[in-house]
Amino acid sequence: MIVDELVGNGVRHAVLCPGSRNAPLSFALHQAEQKGLLTLHVRIDERSAGFLALGLAKTGTPAVVTCTSGTAVANLHPAVIEAQLTGVPLIALTADRPVDLYRTGASQTINQYDVLGLPTLHLPEAADEPTTRSLICRAIATPGPSHVNVPFRPPLTPDDSSWPSSDRTPWTATDRTFTVETRPSDLPPRTLVLLGDDHPDRLRGASELGWPVIAEPTAPGGLRHGSLLLNAGLPAHLQPDAVLVVGRVTLSRGQQALLRQTKIVHAVGDQAKWPDVQFTASRASTWLPEPAELDGEWAQAWQSTVKNVSDAVDELLDAEPWPTGLHVARDLTQAMPSGSLLFVGSSNPIRDVDHVGERRPDITVHANRGAAGIDGSVSTAVGLAVTHQGPSYALMGDLTFLHDINGLLADHRPDLTIVVLNDDGGGIFSLLEQGAPEYGGSFERIFGTPHGTDLAALCAGYRIPHSTMDGQEEFRSALARPEGLRVVEVQAKRHGLRTLHQSLKSTVSTIFAR
Repeated sequence: MIVDELVGNGVRHAVLCPGSRNAPLSFALHQAEQKGLLTLHVRIDERSAGFLALGLAKTGTPAVVTCTSGTAVANLHPAVIEAQLTGVPLIALTADRPVDLYRTGASQTINQYDVLGLPTLHLPEAADEPTTRSLICRAIATPGPSHVNVPFRPPLTPDDSSWPSSDRTPWTATDRTFTVETRPSDLPPRTLVLLGDDHPDRLRGASELGWPVIAEPTAPGGLRHGSLLLNAGLPAHLQPDAVLVVGRVTLSRGQQALLRQTKIVHAVGDQAKWPDVQFTASRASTWLPEPAELDGEWAQAWQSTVKNVSDAVDELLDAEPWPTGLHVARDLTQAMPSGSLLFVGSSNPIRDVDHVGERRPDITVHANRGAAGIDGSVSTAVGLAVTHQGPSYALMGDLTFLHDINGLLADHRPDLTIVVLNDDGGGIFSLLEQGAPEYGGSFERIFGTPHGTDLAALCAGYRIPHSTMDGQEEFRSALARPEGLRVVEVQAKRHGLRTLHQSLKSTVSTIFAR
């Protein structure tokens, strides 16, 4: 009945982790798969399973992950955190021991109420049909993730009862439509729009308001190299009189510096959750402000500056030995076929794409920017690729790849090319304060953390095709032939990374000074 109601509410993908206590759910999900009602994904690692379900649900259609009781449930927490911060409809369907076994020393028994940081919808034992179906509908209707906890007593194997008869429609129909509202505003003509992580419909609307836009990679539109301009410090003729912030902007320190120095900051987000890390917002709303007037000359100055910066940055990168993370981010975003999907891992890759990636309206970019962790990236990318009609790519660092290596244990292998920039450790720390020369004596041991892992051998153990790229043209050619689940490794060095990024900033500053 639970699975039937999930199907009736539009669930088409379920991720299952084997266990005894969730056996009733497992049998029901397998039966639903046999009937062609949904696609079942089986995983042996609950953390990986949670992120696979997260990727599947990033389309906006709810996806389910189910597991047995105990610590298995706790392993879903990282994916649920990401879903909660980004509004992804992930449903954690967990099996439990009956409540009377709590605090008795019973095996594999923990208190599963609110264990995932969400209000728990706890199904009563032997609940009748109206109660069961209604609670499932409430889980579906909940914005973002939800946790449904189901206690089971033995026997845990099927009886002779048949699949419940239903018309495959929800017991209680609910509306998950996201509405974007615009209203007239008094924002000045020289308003700059910053787009971060938010609902795609709201981001799309904000990108079309008419003001200049600087967008993080997961948001549509935006001026190329926008974050580089902000990091270098805007000259007077480009300074905005107001900033409109839509979604969580987290990638660039230049963004935060701009917000601190701008008097008028209008933040747009969900009720009581507007983005305002610097506490600078002078106005917050759930609706988008429409321009009363635009400054065309100022907007053209932005376009001209971006063109000059783009030419200079490409010239700088072309003069640098290939590869660096910046090279790979630029080449990947330029070479992907039209209609591609790209998932970008946290740490340096998402920032490299932000700095130098091509802004293309014909590709879709995703990232886990809610909690901005590196965990679960392979699994999230696989989930996204399964639901995407077209070639899919992922870009991540070696530590991110190793952190979720079990994500390669995929029973459904989509056309997904995972590009791993392997600089043998934590390259991002080279660019932060702890990467300064005076900390060189400690850096490699506690921040660089070289691991020396043979990624080719590791992929062979998972029976995943692997190739190592030796040159730029070979890399670009490999990207043009997406086929199955495969890993493309690009080996790079961390030495000189800090100097290269300083050169980027100097290049932009030189253009500002013209």
